[in-house]
Amino acid sequence: MTKFSDTQAIILSTAANRDGQIALPLPDSLRGGAAAKVIGAMLAKGFLEEVEADMRNGEPVWRETGDGNGVTLVATDTGLAAIGIEANSAETTPAEDSAPKMRTPREGTKQAKLIAMLRAESGATIEEIVAALDWKAHTARGAMSGALKKKLGLTITSEKVDGRGRVYAIRD
Repeated sequence: MTKFSDTQAIILSTAANRDGQIALPLPDSLRGGAAAKVIGAMLAKGFLEEVEADMRNGEPVWRETGDGNGVTLVATDTGLAAIGIEANSAETTPAEDSAPKMRTPREGTKQAKLIAMLRAESGATIEEIVAALDWKAHTARGAMSGALKKKLGLTITSEKVDGRGRVYAIRD
């Protein structure tokens, strides 16, 4: 398993959601020598790569090369894989390229188990999720609204079922 800091994970996950997987701008809390150290480590591990910045289109610049050009930072397939995101290495058409990139959860994680429970024909209640995943109720609700809805783009429905209470489900 690849080890990386929380800061590196934030940089990679933010880059995964940006056009061109550009890692800049960095988090506000990361400046100066600390930024250089973190980025240097990520470049050495192959999580990021330096590419020529398209300054005419306003791409952010990590460093200038001295000849009037700039370099920006882009997350690599290796970097995305390190945080559990499958890179789309296939060639895409312009229409596919403009579609938002959807994340793919890693198998065997609590998130994957939650998705399986919600995709089941009967769905799942908060109580069932809490018991199966050893979570608190607020964690289960947060995972559904944050990770599943916002980050993965899944549609979660909820309905009141007699004898069970509120049942949540993913209906594709």
